[in-house]
Amino acid sequence: MSIISKNLKKIKPSPTISVTQKARELRAAGKDVIGLGAGEPDFDTPDNIKNAAIKAIRSGDTKYTAVDGTPALKRAIIRKFKRENKLKFSSDQITVGTGGKQVLYNTFMATLNKGDEVIIPAPFWVSYPDMVLLAGGKPKIVKCTEQEGFKLTAKKLKKAITKKTKWLILNSPSNPTGVGYTKKEIIDLSKVLIRNRKVFILSDDIYEHVRYDNFNFFTIAQLSKLKERTLTLNGVSKSYAMTGWRIGYAAGPKDIIKAIRKIQSQSTSNPSSISQAAAVEALEGKQGFIKKRASSFQQRRNFVVKSLNNIKGINCLIPNGAFYVFPSCKGLLNKNTKLKTDTDFVKKLLEKSNVAVVQGSAFGMNGHFRISYATSMKNLKKAMIRLKSFCEKLNK
Repeated sequence: MSIISKNLKKIKPSPTISVTQKARELRAAGKDVIGLGAGEPDFDTPDNIKNAAIKAIRSGDTKYTAVDGTPALKRAIIRKFKRENKLKFSSDQITVGTGGKQVLYNTFMATLNKGDEVIIPAPFWVSYPDMVLLAGGKPKIVKCTEQEGFKLTAKKLKKAITKKTKWLILNSPSNPTGVGYTKKEIIDLSKVLIRNRKVFILSDDIYEHVRYDNFNFFTIAQLSKLKERTLTLNGVSKSYAMTGWRIGYAAGPKDIIKAIRKIQSQSTSNPSSISQAAAVEALEGKQGFIKKRASSFQQRRNFVVKSLNNIKGINCLIPNGAFYVFPSCKGLLNKNTKLKTDTDFVKKLLEKSNVAVVQGSAFGMNGHFRISYATSMKNLKKAMIRLKSFCEKLNK
């Protein structure tokens, strides 16, 4: 008899973390592997944020804090939402966790009962369905095609909602596609949601500041009729290059925030006091570097998309946010190439060309793969040369 919980059979290890780890292992073995799997900015955390952490350490700010965030950080988050999103919240509507991932996990654990459905548009971030399953819920995957811009339509949302629907997840700009929902598209979805009053919305805005081409960010809680049913998730990891600091936060209905706090009190308790002090400076300090870094990401995006669309058998949409592209490799999955799936393509690419990407099926969309361009132009140029050579050999 196994000691391992049967619940673990419901889920799989994170594919993105697995790819990143595999790339590390191959490099350690002497392979010249270019890893394009990690969703992590290659920029460093700004010095003013580091200095705030150092100051906190030296001043003895090293004790337990309130379970779901210090008063100082909650105030900074409240000001952020008011300044950037025109949203007003009180401190009992704010929760802070050990990364956005924990906030999501806490949310599902605190709100889902067995059989509750969560609508997840695909392509989706790999952890959404598994978190729902662990909490006893049922992921309701809604395929959003390349022709639809990988975005959920009001028609598909209406069809997906049932009496058991508890949450809809919206991620904009998106991981893995990089696409963002326009204000009009969100309003169209809202018309369906306003009529279905029992459905709550989880808006994952973690890539809010990583956007291009004058894309105007709009979050669904800005619609007053849906604010009381929306949990708005964000964090400092992507915008401020603070992935390792592990600070995520959310704002929403008081009863949900209270339930999340209860879950967190019996798991990790408070996030790191030092990281929280650093996050205050991130949200309150100088912000100019964010646009400069987004401009750098945009240059990389332009190069990668152009390179991919010049490869026979590959097709790639132009994303307007995040730091991912989600090209199709369907043109290379045939009898001639002997590749049947996107997983075959990704494995062969790593084996033959030492380029690590993530298969689209991990994100709920077969026939595609995800590239993270959060790395140097030098690495991207080498990777695109290798990828083109690999595909040309397949096409012969």
